[in-house]
Amino acid sequence: MNDINIEQVLNQMRVLSQKNILPETSTVDKPNFSELLNDSINQVNSLQKDASELKTAYETGDTNVDIPEVMIAIEKASLSFEAITEVRNKLLSAYQEVMNMQI
Repeated sequence: MNDINIEQVLNQMRVLSQKNILPETSTVDKPNFSELLNDSINQVNSLQKDASELKTAYETGDTNVDIPEVMIAIEKASLSFEAITEVRNKLLSAYQEVMNMQI
């Protein structure tokens, strides 16, 4: 190999090694766990409020609300509440497990 080929190979190696360097990631773009949990709880609350409002509207005789719409809203609210309850149970279980660990 002559000097020109060695320089070309070294330059190619430098370029390839620079491509493998990961850029610094910003934590500003990523929501943290507490924000995600808070958003989930707020969504469950919103679904429950919507279901309650639809149920009240149907019971008062609003002609724009039909029974399938009310039932679907109630089931969505119920399912989301069950899911968030399971998340809470798993979090409590994990917390208790960590607290019972011996140092």
